[in-house]
Amino acid sequence: MIPKVIFYIHDQVHLLDLAGAVQVFYESGNYGHPYELHFVSRRPNQTSSASLRLFALEDYQDFALSTGDLLIVPGYSTQKASAEGLSAVYAWLRESEARGAILCSVCTGSFLLAEAGVLDGKACTTHWMYTEILQKEFPRTKVFKDRLFVQAGNVYTSAGVTTGLDLALFMLEERHGASHAYAVAKDLVVYIRRDGNEDQQSVYLQYRQHISYPVHEVQDWIVHHLSGKLTLEALSAQVHTTSRNLTRLFKSATGITIGQYIEKLRAEKAGRLLLDGLKIDEVARECGLKSTNQLRTLYKRHKGILPSERRLDPPQG
Repeated sequence: MIPKVIFYIHDQVHLLDLAGAVQVFYESGNYGHPYELHFVSRRPNQTSSASLRLFALEDYQDFALSTGDLLIVPGYSTQKASAEGLSAVYAWLRESEARGAILCSVCTGSFLLAEAGVLDGKACTTHWMYTEILQKEFPRTKVFKDRLFVQAGNVYTSAGVTTGLDLALFMLEERHGASHAYAVAKDLVVYIRRDGNEDQQSVYLQYRQHISYPVHEVQDWIVHHLSGKLTLEALSAQVHTTSRNLTRLFKSATGITIGQYIEKLRAEKAGRLLLDGLKIDEVARECGLKSTNQLRTLYKRHKGILPSERRLDPPQG
């Protein structure tokens, strides 16, 4: 049986929040794992936040979701959307979760899940501009401001806009393996499938605003091999060019050197591992550093603090 993905279209839906995840599951079918897509709402017609009108939407009440089904709530304009007559929608969301469906939100879609009570007691996230508001309005949630997406049981929440792509790709990987997710990502020209633990404004997202395919390939290789020894010769071999040419291409595309990029990534990874509770020597080893002293020097240079001072940010509120 082909699995279902249900997109709940709320009033004033944000188009990119919707389209990113839609495209991921659509493209999955081109690589051997199709999904049955449905677009539902409480009204047959809705107007997006960009004034594009959406027609012939299915009635959400016609879908009784169960284990294995996916329900995705894209973000919407919380200022413009109607808040009237939503009690039946809230009940449908709660029942869908109770029956084992997987509920996902993109950007401000988390507010609809929170209003339904689905996020009570759960870790979650939303667009960085709204994390404090979400925590304040729904104090029973545990809002993280520095995550691209967060999983809490069968409920997934993602940050703003394009992170819907990352969440959708992550879900494909969970179901069909990394090679399938990477194939879809490559088709969509998404050069790195982030795993949800990186900051919304992290170095993983920086220095990627270029169209040099060899440099993207090298950046991906570096990200996935930080714990090993990274030599210019090995990196050059990945894209079948000379060390001199790769050095020139990388600096031209990103504005920084390969060495600087590796250092930034290692500092970023170290911060995340420290938050996960790893010991200093374990962090140094996982980041491809020779000693804890080398880690301390690098972390102080890039983050302004020592590794021992790194602390997990508490939920906001």
